[in-house]
Amino acid sequence: MSIPTLPGIRANIVTTPRIRTRVLFAGRDDGVPVVFLHGNTSSATWWEEVMVALPPGFLGIAPDQRGFGEADFEKKIDATRGPGDWADDALALLDELNLSRAHFVGSSMGGSVIWRILMDQPARVLSAIQVDPGSPFGFGGVKDLEGTPCYSDYAGSGGGLANPELIKRLGEGDRSMDSPFSPRVAIRNLVVKPPFIPAREEELLSAMLTMHLGPQDNSGGAEQSPNWPFVAPGVWGAANALSPKYAGDIGKLVAADPKPEILWLRGSHDLLVSDTALADVGYLGMLGRIPGWPGKEIFPPQPMIGQTRAVLDRYAARGGKYREVVIQDAGHAPYVDRLDEFNALLHAHLT
Repeated sequence: MSIPTLPGIRANIVTTPRIRTRVLFAGRDDGVPVVFLHGNTSSATWWEEVMVALPPGFLGIAPDQRGFGEADFEKKIDATRGPGDWADDALALLDELNLSRAHFVGSSMGGSVIWRILMDQPARVLSAIQVDPGSPFGFGGVKDLEGTPCYSDYAGSGGGLANPELIKRLGEGDRSMDSPFSPRVAIRNLVVKPPFIPAREEELLSAMLTMHLGPQDNSGGAEQSPNWPFVAPGVWGAANALSPKYAGDIGKLVAADPKPEILWLRGSHDLLVSDTALADVGYLGMLGRIPGWPGKEIFPPQPMIGQTRAVLDRYAARGGKYREVVIQDAGHAPYVDRLDEFNALLHAHLT
């Protein structure tokens, strides 16, 4: 399903040695490249309003990442590589476009991809703009500012925690407001800060509904665990790839050479990536929403913001530079619900 694009957006199918996918472009073909990496349960469509507003002299590039949108359905996410498949796909796209370096902008899952690019190929990053990124340690099943696993098998992270009702409704193409777990309700209540309703909600919803579903896609399966909440990460799909089990060596991020400047933007009312995230089983257990919670000593809420700040402080202590900016009255996607403020910060950073 092709989703209508804004004027100024050029949609092409690009094939690299790794994957065939839809890539959106905006701006001058010879401009300074800015690669936009979307979050989970979305696609490149979510970046269009930001791309068409880029300052003169820049080229916006936004791929549908593996497992989403019009990316080749046969190309699966090997979760045991963490964000590695997405990172390698993004760099292969640069190669295909004959670009040696780019600014990278990542939202949520896309931010996790940028952490991996900074670990593996920091010389290809002109700068990194992290927008409500996942913790560098991954999502779920870890505690404290060092990302210590709550259990050795990383129980409490991965595909086994995906909401089955949401997955079902995504598969059915649900566009209703009939359930708290309908995709449209998720946009309005979890992704943006209520009462904001995106002007392009239909296109954003269509992008959500293009997420690849199945045993090797989303939710990707899980392993049984003797440890609360009794599921551990599987080996396929986005949800498992974001598990701390596969997050990679944070030491490589801290020691990256060179060290591109990092701008960390986050919404003041982000409910999905925070120290009290609504999808974090540690937090839900503490609230009594999941029975059998073993308590704060064993499985506290994951301090996602604190972890990110602690890693970036270590990055700065080793010669890097970062800036944290909180966008007020914004949710998980400030580039949607606070577009003007977001663009002002992005443009000032780029120029």
